[in-house]
Amino acid sequence: MQVFDRIIVDRGSRYAVSGGRAASRAEVRALLAGLKRQKKFAKATHNTWAAILDGEPVKDDDGEAGAGALILQMLDRAGLENHVVVVTRWYGGKQLGGDRFRHVADAVRLYLRETGLGDPQA
Repeated sequence: MQVFDRIIVDRGSRYAVSGGRAASRAEVRALLAGLKRQKKFAKATHNTWAAILDGEPVKDDDGEAGAGALILQMLDRAGLENHVVVVTRWYGGKQLGGDRFRHVADAVRLYLRETGLGDPQA
């Protein structure tokens, strides 16, 4: 799993983005478990993720309502299948409102650009 940490900081909230190849829900669970073995990711407020597994969309908002759907939409536009992308947020004490969606989208774009796996304009 590739991890890009502390990519966005806003009003005390910090973001990271991670991802890796996953062809089944079991592989997604294994990658998430591996990520959360790192103490700081286990303590994160949200580990929101999405994947398209053999054409089937799967996602989990992990309490960050709507974020999983946004990640899924971006993966679909980028044509990235059998790969999970996780956007992690450590809440900083202040509500971000709609900016949180911009940060999730920016994190996914960074992941796509840095890994070369999809169209970062998605």
